[in-house]
Order: sequence, then C-alpha cells, then structure tokens
Amino acid sequence: MEDGRKKTTGWKATIAIAMANYIEAGAIIAAASSLTLWQAYLNIDSVGVGLLSSLSANALGAAVGALIGGYITDRFGRKIVFHYDLLVYMFGILFIMLSFNFPMLLAGTIITGIAVGVAVPVSWTYIAEEAPSKQRAARVGAAQLAWSIGPMITFFLAVLLEPLGLFGSRLIFLHLFIVAFVTWFLRKDLPESQIWSDDKEKKQLEMKEANVQKSSVKDLFSLKVNRQAIYLLIGIYLFWNLTSGAMGYFMPYIYENVGGLSNGQANLLQAFLWMLTVLTTYFGFMKLGDKVNQRFLFGLGAVMGVVAWLILTFMPMNWVTLILFVVLWGSAAGIGAQAFYALWTSELFITRYRATAQGLMYFIVRSGIAVWSFILPILMDALSFTVAGVVMIIFLVIHLVIGIAMTPNTRGKTLEQIEEERYGVSTPS
Repeated sequence: MEDGRKKTTGWKATIAIAMANYIEAGAIIAAASSLTLWQAYLNIDSVGVGLLSSLSANALGAAVGALIGGYITDRFGRKIVFHYDLLVYMFGILFIMLSFNFPMLLAGTIITGIAVGVAVPVSWTYIAEEAPSKQRAARVGAAQLAWSIGPMITFFLAVLLEPLGLFGSRLIFLHLFIVAFVTWFLRKDLPESQIWSDDKEKKQLEMKEANVQKSSVKDLFSLKVNRQAIYLLIGIYLFWNLTSGAMGYFMPYIYENVGGLSNGQANLLQAFLWMLTVLTTYFGFMKLGDKVNQRFLFGLGAVMGVVAWLILTFMPMNWVTLILFVVLWGSAAGIGAQAFYALWTSELFITRYRATAQGLMYFIVRSGIAVWSFILPILMDALSFTVAGVVMIIFLVIHLVIGIAMTPNTRGKTLEQIEEERYGVSTPS
C-alpha cells in the first residue's frame, strides 16, 4: 500500500481519466478556432501556419507523443503517466496562452501536442482494463463523451468570446489549464492497473524461470492475430480520421469559404454538430455498445457518415443541406470509428504491449492526418471542394467495408477471456 489515502476507483476513476479527453480535444479546437487571430497578431506566414497545424495536437505532435506514451505505459505502468502528463500539458497551454511571439506559440503548440498524444493510449487502456466486462463499452464511451464535450464547449466559448478577439482565445486556453489542473488533482489517488500489475509479476516470474522468451513489439507483426487487429483498427481509424481529422481544422474554413457563412455562424454550426455527437455517444454507444450487435451499431454510424458527405459534396451548400449534414455526421460520430477504435484497440492486444500497440497505430493515423491536412486545402483550391469531397467519401466507404467485414466478437467478455481466445491458453510472453 502506497499511502493511507483512499484510492479512486469505479466510475469516479473512469471520469478522472476521461476528463483528459475533454482538454485534449479542446486544445485541438481552441487552436483551430484561433489560428487566424494568431496569424494576424504575429504576422505569421503560410509556412508558420503549416508548422502550427502539422505539429499540433491534431497531427504530428500527438503522433510522436502517442509513441512515447505507449512505450512508457507498458514499460513503467499506467499510473506514472497520470502523475506527470498533465503537468506537461499545463506547461504547454501556459506557453500558448501567454505567447507574444511565434517561437513561443510554436513551442507551446508542440509541447501541448506531445502531451495530448502521450495521454491517448494510457487513457483508453486504463479505462478498459479497470472496467467490468459487461460495462466496457460504457466506460470507454465515457472517454469518447468527454472528447465530444470538449469541442462542443470550446466552440460555444469561441462564439461567446469572439468580440474579445485574441484575448478571448487566451481565455479559452485558460479554461483548459484550469480543467487540466482539476483533472490532475483528481487523478492523484488512482491505483495502478491491476491487470498490468498482475501481468508484470507473471512476466518477472517467467524471466526468472528462464523458460519463456520475453515478449516484444515485434510480436505485433509476427503474430497473425495481431496483424489482423492492426488491419482492422488502422483500416477504420485511419480512413475515418482522414475525413474527421481534416474536419477538425478545416470545417469552419469550408463553411465560410464554400458555404458563405460568417466565422460566428461556422463555429456555432460546429458546436451544434458536437452537441449531437455528445448525445449519440451517451444514448447510443454508452447505453447500447454492451448490449446490441456491435457490427450493426458500427455499420449504422458508418453509413450515416457516408450519406452526410454525399449531401455536403453533391447538393448546393445552403442552410438545409448544412443542417442535414451536421445532424447526420454529428450523430454518426457518436457511434462511429472513434468510439469503436478506443474499445477494440484495448481488447485485441495482450496486456504487456496493449498501450504500445495503441501508441504505434495512433502515430500512423495522426501522421496520415498531417499529410492529408497539408494536401486538402491545395486540392480544394486547385480542383474544387467537390473533388475533395469525393476523396473524403472514398475514405469513409473504405473504413465502412473494413469495419463491417472484420468486427470482432468481444462484447461481454473479460479481457482475459478475449486474450485466451485470441492467443491460446498460454499467452505469448
């Protein structure tokens, strides 16, 4: 026993972990909604804007952080990341909030992005490992819920604080700093993951007996079950995120430049979209994910996403089509690839490299978003939004087919049961 304080467990622990998703997603939206304000204030050229977007929490910053976080989480435990990651995040947020030149803003963006990436694999891993088998989707869905609430509130704040200009943006980052501090305080009494602790003892015993080889990351590619999981998870998450991730930065731009909306109208529309995602995450994924056929639930969200982009791409962009798009996409996102990726990626790998696998895949996905985010505005300018929309639709159809074809049969099973079914009685060690 580490000290005499009462440990934080159950739903309270889940909420303490999930709150990180609020500030992580909030950081992405806060940066995106204030990009033009910083550009005007610091006279940032197009190269500087590209650096900010590509190294942010939406792209390479988070990608690198996820690689680091996955390794630390599996090597040293889940708890150590909870103690230090948010301190780094708060330091980065302070840099951004107080920036008065471009190097300071860029440094804060990189630090925040890495901190966001570090937290992703440990959050989903810890929640899944500590959740009851009959409530795993509900518990993992809490992280997705917080991820959706972050952008919703941040967009609403952007609308309310728009008259204050850049000072309003600094206040948005201040609110993220405060929430991060509260979350860090709530996490102080989290216990180590019991599954990880048990697996560590087992691994040490095996190494002591010297009759079994130590597992390594190469198992991710040498074992067929791992390759199948990687195909599924990158297939749904990368291709869905090539659309969704680009939307995180460019939808306000599309609303304004293609649809003719004002900045305030664009932010309000995005806030409404995220509100729908919050509702369907709670009433759809959290309430039904442990009870109904997951192939059906995933497929429903995927089809709704494709229809949303068909409407946005091929119909005139007016208020009717924009509302239809927002309703369909916002609702689909709550039961879509993000939620199922968070669930399945925590179920389909063994404990000793579960977070490492997540970190590696998250790195691949976020790197893909960084490349596509660079190409997208050029594609829209050179060819048209319609061409870009067709590419988005192709991405979504690919993720739909992969997800429906490869949905795993894990609902209601313990992680130990899933591990035994996939790897055999003697887990690779």
